[in-house]
Amino acid sequence: METNQTLQESTMQSEPQKEHEWLQKLVGEWVYESEAIMGSDQPPVKATGTETVKSLGGFWVLAEGEGEMPGCGAATTVMTIGYNPEKQRFVGTWVGSMMSYLWLYDGELDASETVLTLNNEGPSMSGDGKMAKYKDVIELKDNNHRVMTSHALGEDGQWHQFMTVNYRRKSE
Repeated sequence: METNQTLQESTMQSEPQKEHEWLQKLVGEWVYESEAIMGSDQPPVKATGTETVKSLGGFWVLAEGEGEMPGCGAATTVMTIGYNPEKQRFVGTWVGSMMSYLWLYDGELDASETVLTLNNEGPSMSGDGKMAKYKDVIELKDNNHRVMTSHALGEDGQWHQFMTVNYRRKSE
């Protein structure tokens, strides 16, 4: 069993793992187009914006978004994603200028190493004051295109996709 000091030393002196290297594929300047379902009786809402993703020491990526947020207007968002070798899980956060809630990510990369699923919990979209389960799924289509889909776990026990965001790397 590791002591707290040994665990702290291994965490403080770690080298980037292959999972950290995978995250570096997200680094760059991106433009996005999103489409969100705001209600079953409403047409999808489209929005656009930009995102700058930076590496933080090769261990983390920091994504800063600026643009329209469906149903909220102009917004700024910040996402962090890293990998915790001790837990063997991807971890991170998401915050947006339109809300006071800090979203905490816990996720995993699929066997093909193209799809990262980030699970989280947050306020229910129904506005009933309850918490709900969500997941954001980031799929690398190629070096210049990625897609993020957001899903909510419904009362029926099924995942329901409510947003799709297509990111395309800005041309040099």
